[in-house]
Amino acid sequence: MKKIIITGANGRMGRTTAEYVADRDDCTVVAGVDKRVNFMGNFKIFSSMDKIDKRADVLIDFSHPEFIWQILNFCTKKRLPAVICTTGFSDAQNKKIISASSEIPIFLSENMSISINLMTRICKEITRVLDREFDIEIIERHHNKKIDAPSGTALMLANVMSSMKKDKQKYVYTRHSYRKPRAKNEIGISCIRGGSVVGEHEVIFAGNNEILSIKHSAQSKRVFVSGAINAALFIIQKDPGLYTMSDLMGFV
Repeated sequence: MKKIIITGANGRMGRTTAEYVADRDDCTVVAGVDKRVNFMGNFKIFSSMDKIDKRADVLIDFSHPEFIWQILNFCTKKRLPAVICTTGFSDAQNKKIISASSEIPIFLSENMSISINLMTRICKEITRVLDREFDIEIIERHHNKKIDAPSGTALMLANVMSSMKKDKQKYVYTRHSYRKPRAKNEIGISCIRGGSVVGEHEVIFAGNNEILSIKHSAQSKRVFVSGAINAALFIIQKDPGLYTMSDLMGFV
């Protein structure tokens, strides 16, 4: 039975993770960390990392970018593998994550859904084939509580497709004051926030007289939680390094 610590334990994703783990027989949650401190089921929630008095095999993070410093300091000190599910990191925070991965195994993905990562790989191949003949637009939709925009997944899709382009790509987030024809090296990214939308991402390849679109809709947060737990079990006892969904899914 593998032991898990959840950061952001009282958030929606943290609570969903705890509920999902409770239905499994291969892992258990031994502690949580959150600014809102209270007991969650059969484990205690601590207000900060340095107060944790439980031993664990892995940490799953669904907190906030600002908390990453505490998480990495704690995990490197304890030699504890970490699954980072939070998005919206600054360049400095991303560099710290990469640096910490030289000491501990870290699993990092902008989206923990296996399907969305498969979609990313498909979009990468489509971009390679179509190249300059088609314009690329990304539309992402999320609930009205989401803080970062565009989503980490939208940027992941854009970055992967951009890597397949011969010309350096420019991300365009709004066109209301952008009064000129679209350039060939642009990738448009549109964000929608409203209601309780869990998460939707659509990539549109628009060519002359034809359109190809690929869309992924998450209908439950358990999609991301399932991927996070599988990632957590995957990196336990792995060598230090930065792991992604490609490693979990066996992509070359």
